[in-house]
Amino acid sequence: MCEYFVKADPIQYEQRSRTVRIKNVLTSIRLENMVWDILAEMAEEEGCTTNALIAKFHEEIMAHRGEVPNFASFLRVTSMRYLHRSMMNLEKQLQPPQQQSVANLHPRIEEAHLPPKMLAAVGR
Repeated sequence: MCEYFVKADPIQYEQRSRTVRIKNVLTSIRLENMVWDILAEMAEEEGCTTNALIAKFHEEIMAHRGEVPNFASFLRVTSMRYLHRSMMNLEKQLQPPQQQSVANLHPRIEEAHLPPKMLAAVGR
């Protein structure tokens, strides 16, 4: 299992800083390239820029929680949750309703069950 993960392109986990305007304040956010790519995909689906999506996330998490102790970590987890939800939606579309999902059968989803887009997202 580890071999699959350690063969990821180092550029994917290299960090990059970007400046984002949140509530009219410029702030720098440092994330891995892969996370930036996922956020860009999410923004495209929402019909906005990555910066606008990040500002919206900040606005919503502040309204919901009142504080954000580590916004960069929130964005990483948000990206993972997006991928997980996308995978689960694809799984539902591909399987007849009476079958259990792969996630319910085994807590770790094996590489063979990942659609090509998800394989690309995890470094294949």
